[in-house]
Amino acid sequence: MTPVAVPTLEDLSITEKEKKPDVVDNDEEEGDDEDDIEGDEAPGAGDAKKKKKKKKSKKKKSATVTQSEPPRVGLSKIFKNGVYPAGQEVEYKNDTTSRITSAEMREKERLAQDDPSTRYQNIRKAGEVHRQVRAYAQKNIKPGMKMIDIADMIENGTRALVEENGFDSGIGFPTGLSVNEVAAHYTPNPGDTKVLNNGDVMKVDFGVHVNGRIVDSAFTMNFGDPAWDKLLEAVKDATNTGISEAGIDVRLCDVGEAIQEVMESYEVEVNGKTYPVKSISNLNGHSIAPYSIHGGVGEKPGKSVPIVKQHGSNIDTQKMEEGEYFAIETFGSNGKGRVDEQGACSHYALSQHAPERYTGHHQSAKTLLASIRRNFGSLPFCRRYLEHVGEKNYLLALNTLVKENIVLDYPPLVDPQPGAMTAQFEHTILLRPTCKEVVSRGDDY
Repeated sequence: MTPVAVPTLEDLSITEKEKKPDVVDNDEEEGDDEDDIEGDEAPGAGDAKKKKKKKKSKKKKSATVTQSEPPRVGLSKIFKNGVYPAGQEVEYKNDTTSRITSAEMREKERLAQDDPSTRYQNIRKAGEVHRQVRAYAQKNIKPGMKMIDIADMIENGTRALVEENGFDSGIGFPTGLSVNEVAAHYTPNPGDTKVLNNGDVMKVDFGVHVNGRIVDSAFTMNFGDPAWDKLLEAVKDATNTGISEAGIDVRLCDVGEAIQEVMESYEVEVNGKTYPVKSISNLNGHSIAPYSIHGGVGEKPGKSVPIVKQHGSNIDTQKMEEGEYFAIETFGSNGKGRVDEQGACSHYALSQHAPERYTGHHQSAKTLLASIRRNFGSLPFCRRYLEHVGEKNYLLALNTLVKENIVLDYPPLVDPQPGAMTAQFEHTILLRPTCKEVVSRGDDY
């Protein structure tokens, strides 16, 4: 997608101006830079009056703060003015209302900056954390590594850069490291010995939140036959098509139709056999709400962004709305083009109908539910996260909460056709009043 020129927030008269980040702190010690006059007489009182030499200002520069490797420097120490890089700003497709120059739309954006709950800096900080963490991961993930070590690499970096602090900032959801025919929802459990192998195609999907504003972004790495690069290209192109089509008052069904058309224009040739690329029809993008990765708020469900053309009664004519956040993600496969739940569960989340307190007969379930509410709230979690907060011997209690539908479990999603390979790309977008911002866009994808 080619970004268009967008007026700066300074041009749009927004209070919180988009300044370049202050990565160097230039503290100054000012000397006396005026002439000191001997005696009490004013300047010009006579040639005999001598002036002392002008003192030069003394400037003390602090060291430039840069990111470490592995990344462990909190972003507030690098972006000291609290202003984080904007994502890719794109004019809405077929916009006939001149939103980008509208005084009314500019005023809406100014008001958004005054409200801490909608301030763009929240999600932009999360986006910059994602870019920096994934840049390190992309350079350092290699075949032979244990999946649990890859997850720790990503999550330890995320916690450090976002400056994890309870519900104010932290990880958005468990890191997905789904390989080959597994399209989504695999994350290693404690003690998992699974290794990334030569020949694998791995989807890396992780999230970051600041004040509940979640950035959800994913990419695919090919450690196998270069022929699979065509599958990655198809999925990346389809995701960018979805981003291009998305916008205010755009119907969700129209986005899905455009995505499928692009995705399925590709073919992959592997070992002399040609496979059509298929959109995985029962996977979707989704809206994102504060502390809600799939956009649901109370009894109101979030919106799903399809990645195939819908038919009949399944056509979703809901429209995207101004101010909404969406994860535009697409999945492609050379196999069946649908996924089933298979394997041991590793992702969990509280049900929206979960009681405040457990009233059953299992004391351990009561204790675990209180811990989940205290540490994760409505954010997804995994077994590794339970151990990270100090939980032990929790499996019986966790299974009890799942059986009673207090906690929901999400097993890995697999294309069951033998020889199937899957890929994923994903970005988070914000439908601003003036333009569309691809918050998680980077130089990599």
